[in-house]
Amino acid sequence: MNWISAGAFLAFLGVALGAFGAHALQERVEPRDLEIFKTATYYLMTHALAMIGFGLFQAKEGWPGWCFLFGIFVFSGSLYLLVFSGIRIFGAITPIGGLLFMAGWIGFALEARTRGALK
Repeated sequence: MNWISAGAFLAFLGVALGAFGAHALQERVEPRDLEIFKTATYYLMTHALAMIGFGLFQAKEGWPGWCFLFGIFVFSGSLYLLVFSGIRIFGAITPIGGLLFMAGWIGFALEARTRGALK
């Protein structure tokens, strides 16, 4: 996986969804759902940047990058589904994405330590 390219594409998607949320959703969804949408977009963008950082650091395949990628799909994706469908049960799987994010960060730290980036 090219983490830099994937992260850059997801960052583009984060900007596009952020603009959509700020302009198109403002009058169409409840304020609570708009906040949920903003949270999804914030975590999408944050972890897209994490993927870019991991790609700059990591020359080969790495499980932390996969954790960031799947975390985005599960965490942000479930929140987007919740907002657009109104089906609140999608929020029940959101914490799985959060666990994937945390695993990605731990893995990134372990990789950095192994390579001597953290002393």
